[in-house]
Amino acid sequence: MKKLNPDKLQIEYRIGVTPTQPVIGRKYTLTHSDMTAELFLTIALEYAYDKIGPIRDEVLAEFKFHQCRDVFHVYCYVGGCDDYQMAKLRYQIFKKELPLALQAIRYGDAAFFACHPSLDYCPVLVYFDSFYPDLNMVEPFGTLSQYRLV
Repeated sequence: MKKLNPDKLQIEYRIGVTPTQPVIGRKYTLTHSDMTAELFLTIALEYAYDKIGPIRDEVLAEFKFHQCRDVFHVYCYVGGCDDYQMAKLRYQIFKKELPLALQAIRYGDAAFFACHPSLDYCPVLVYFDSFYPDLNMVEPFGTLSQYRLV
């Protein structure tokens, strides 16, 4: 697994969100620059649609209360109906890069996790969104505690 370089992570909290509140309703938008390898984490009450580019290689995430427990839901747009091979490649790239993305979210919102330590142990479910049934799936990715920088 690639290790996060904290110097390459920029964090923005938007109106209505503090470093420790809220839990439910807290949304994460993670984007990146291919040119600089910088990661941009926006934490807000809504996804940062203004930061999402036409390539759609962002990672979106949020906590939801599901079946009597908190679950961290992650969303990745794999691809539409125009090119199966491109959608499959995007799926493979997302799977490979997701540990780094989860490290960025966990590290970038460290004060939040320090205030709510039980959330480190909630399950992470990743939703891969695709027109193709074999790429349109939900996969478990452990717990956020696995993505702490050591």
